[in-house]
Amino acid sequence: MSGFIEREGRNQATLFPERLDDYIAKENPVRVIDVFVDVLGFRDLGFKVNSEKTGQPAYHPVILLKIYIHGYLNRI
Repeated sequence: MSGFIEREGRNQATLFPERLDDYIAKENPVRVIDVFVDVLGFRDLGFKVNSEKTGQPAYHPVILLKIYIHGYLNRI
């Protein structure tokens, strides 16, 4: 994901003893969305990912798709 805003690892421990994954239940649909979108081959589906060299880095399209699907399923 170079050229895009880098995210923190969900398994990385922080100042607090909890991790971000500890706040999400094992049965939460977010986990299914995460795995489903990661399995999709964006380049195999014909998507072209370009990152501009000017301004603030963009968010990766995979992350944006995960947010979009989550919002759609929750009617947001």
